[in-house]
Amino acid sequence: MILINGVEADHIAVNDRGFQYGDGLFETIEVLDGQPVFLEQHLSRLSADCLRLKIPNPDIKLLTDEIANVCKSVQNAVLKIIITRGIGGRGYRQPEAIQSTRVVSLHPFPEYPQAYAEHGINARFCTTCLGLNPALAGIKHLNRLEQIMARAEWDDPTIQEGIMLDINNQVIEGTMSNLFYVKDSSIYTASLDFAGVSGVVRGIIKQLSAEQNLTIIEHDYKQDALLNADEVFVCNSIIGIWPVKQIENANFAAGKLTKQLQTCLTQLKGREQ
Repeated sequence: MILINGVEADHIAVNDRGFQYGDGLFETIEVLDGQPVFLEQHLSRLSADCLRLKIPNPDIKLLTDEIANVCKSVQNAVLKIIITRGIGGRGYRQPEAIQSTRVVSLHPFPEYPQAYAEHGINARFCTTCLGLNPALAGIKHLNRLEQIMARAEWDDPTIQEGIMLDINNQVIEGTMSNLFYVKDSSIYTASLDFAGVSGVVRGIIKQLSAEQNLTIIEHDYKQDALLNADEVFVCNSIIGIWPVKQIENANFAAGKLTKQLQTCLTQLKGREQ
């Protein structure tokens, strides 16, 4: 089912600024037993990112009702929410009165092998780099050409994720995930001050790490730090946490802290239901 401004439909106006310019943002959410997982956190980020982009925030009560309507009686699926700046004329200037467009849609949940979560995945470094823009850093906006170009770099089915650097060769994230590594019992991740998406599960992992008295550090780092890590893992709202078992020729174990955080995340999801 797809709802566009609350009406079941499957098309959007050709002059919508989301289509014209990627002028909008989105959320991707797991649905489990009819309930969107971590919905409060997703809607909080959606509101914060609308504020940063100066897009009118949708009526949360209305949006929540539409989400409930789409998700009812669904066992497991992917919920996608898109908010655009709405319809506008040709040119970059915003309309005087912005009427944002909201799209709520449901999609099949991807079938990933359980081995990805238990034993880990293979990853590679991408040659496509992320540009630097502090005004947009962290936002899950609709302009995802860098990730699309990076994901097009490989079609090897034995590689599950690509790791993206910025133009200064700092490691930032995966094409579809946030990236963490463990060294000497401390957890590290990129700061995302100038590039990258600040994922909801990334924020939850930071919260869980603090609750578990684990040291977590956001900083700038390069490939050598990652390749010399004790553990590496990626995360997003659909896959949860996947250990990384290989990057290029470097091998890693699905380690203790990765497993600990996987357990904590699973327990937290259970309390959400």
